[in-house]
Amino acid sequence: MATRILAQQAANDAARMARRAARGARKTVTRAAKGVLGLAGERMSKVDTAWLRMDSPTNLMMIVGVWTLKPGIGYDELCRRIEDTLVKYSRFHQRVVEDAAGASWVEHPVNVREHVLREKLPRHRKDELHTVLQQRVGELAVLPLDRNKPLWEIHLIEDYDGGSALVFRIHHCIADGIALMSVTMSIVDGGPPPPERGGRRKPEGTEEWIAQALVKPLAGILTKALDSAGDGAAKSFALLRGPGKGVSETLEIARVGYQVLADAASLILMDDDTKTRLKGKPGGVKRVAWCPPLPLDEVKAIGRALNCSVNDVLLSCVAGAIGGYLRACGDDTRGAEIRAMVPVNLRPLEEAHKLGNRFGLAPLVLPIGIENPVERVYEVRRRMRALKDSTQPFLAFVVLAFAGLMIKPVQDAILDMFGRKTTAVMTNVPGPRQKLKFLGSNLEQSMFWVPQSGDVGMGVSVLSYGDGVQFGLIADISLCPDPQAIIDGFEPEFAKLSLVTLMLPWGEGQL
Repeated sequence: MATRILAQQAANDAARMARRAARGARKTVTRAAKGVLGLAGERMSKVDTAWLRMDSPTNLMMIVGVWTLKPGIGYDELCRRIEDTLVKYSRFHQRVVEDAAGASWVEHPVNVREHVLREKLPRHRKDELHTVLQQRVGELAVLPLDRNKPLWEIHLIEDYDGGSALVFRIHHCIADGIALMSVTMSIVDGGPPPPERGGRRKPEGTEEWIAQALVKPLAGILTKALDSAGDGAAKSFALLRGPGKGVSETLEIARVGYQVLADAASLILMDDDTKTRLKGKPGGVKRVAWCPPLPLDEVKAIGRALNCSVNDVLLSCVAGAIGGYLRACGDDTRGAEIRAMVPVNLRPLEEAHKLGNRFGLAPLVLPIGIENPVERVYEVRRRMRALKDSTQPFLAFVVLAFAGLMIKPVQDAILDMFGRKTTAVMTNVPGPRQKLKFLGSNLEQSMFWVPQSGDVGMGVSVLSYGDGVQFGLIADISLCPDPQAIIDGFEPEFAKLSLVTLMLPWGEGQL
């Protein structure tokens, strides 16, 4: 209890100091944004501004998702549902206006039919249906959103496989994956209502974003470290507030500080990962692919049998599929490793409806050169455990906030440093365990793809939904001409682990 009180006091003191230090700058920034430029609206957070400005000709910062529905749904019904739910969220009825100080969210009248578009797939053979949809999603993934309107669109693909398909395109500056999952739950049948529109929120001043984006994450690091260290760390922190009570007790707080500095150094001084054909200059043409769902209960059973988490099992299969693809292309993968930036949620789930981006990034190095599935899954487990207690996700969030403050060339230089050391972006979002309905139709499959920044050419997505878990991939065809070939290797890697599990000596009640 004393630990938490001291940590909270530290956070409050730091926030007050940040506000005082930034109070003078606030007037200047406000005058630049409103007085000089004549702009009004809610200021965009610096982290969201960073995502807004990451768009490039070869990589758009757009989250792309696909739903398949049976039976099909009507266009007019879809427009009414979106107007009654999605558009109630402030970010979906606001456009973005950039200025010298950053960007603002400005109210904009929404014509739903300009954002909900209907289309049919080109003529194709029946056995090509899945491939044709994947090609269309890849085309939409590189089609920029209109900056003169709120940054989202929904494409209704009519007459798809006896039903319909919906393709969602939402700019990352609006929200992250966890927040968008909350939005999803409000638009399906029987979902919770969207938030009521209130008065305009107070614009985010300079000292507010410093406190929110810089001080609080670091205070959270301190709280976590103090909690894990216990009373000894609490006493050490108290010494900093009242020195002279003994030198030896400061060792714990020194250890906490060392952990933060070591993680910061590791983040900045990361080695380049292995140079493979998946790494290089993207050309700006994307393809997406996804596999049929794997049974989630079986994934959990394998994890229990091997004393690994579900994530360990799935990430090991991802590493195996990528390594197998490279070997099939004739590449030598012995000792090869690729780095994937993994988003880590930094906010309470009950606040997901507030949208925005509140996540850090953890650099996970995947051992794609290990062919033995058991050896690989344990190596993935070891690396995941090393990341679990790291402060790197918090530090990466701070870097994004700092980058959003800088002019775009400086932001690009900061983020390119990470891009050069990364092959893929990988995310794992837990979806609802129960199958959903939308406009009376069954939501059969749900898949999404994360955007990549800089020269990163691959995005990997894992999404659990209902009683299954799906693996999806988006790739630049200049680096990976056939992402489906990687996807096709995912299930065999899972089957290898499943076979090994069945061969284990089971005791009564273990299955």
